[in-house]
Amino acid sequence: MAAPTAGTGEKQDQFWPLPKFYFSVDIGEFTDLAFQEVSGLDIEADIIEYRHGNSPLHSVIKMPGLKKFADITLKKGVFTTDNRFFEWISGINLNTYKRLTVIIRLLDESTAAKMTWTLTNAFPKQVTSTDMNSQSSEAAIETIVFVHEGLKIEAA
Repeated sequence: MAAPTAGTGEKQDQFWPLPKFYFSVDIGEFTDLAFQEVSGLDIEADIIEYRHGNSPLHSVIKMPGLKKFADITLKKGVFTTDNRFFEWISGINLNTYKRLTVIIRLLDESTAAKMTWTLTNAFPKQVTSTDMNSQSSEAAIETIVFVHEGLKIEAA
């Protein structure tokens, strides 16, 4: 049986990895938000180590424990009429904040979602305003960090 050969590259196929620069973000009721960068889509399992005293092996048994989800960091440009990050974090008052669903989609050239990450029960943990430098010619970038209680990953 012959090995499959890569396509011509004129459309996305199974032999070409998806580029990571075309993505879409929905936060609660706000859809298709423009972000420069998304990071922190990590899942990790704690490791439980155990060894009983009369084990003939002189090493521990390793078992999977609780799952942990990394904080999600979103970066975007600062715009004169957009103060949404500060409105979101200002709405936190003890544990009375409405939790949000955050959906991040990696898109193909036809805007179809090929990978989707869904964060459940998310809320903002930190907002960082842009730094300022009179000798820099960069865009002003602000950052928001969300914590969440679950991450679901789906391939299209």
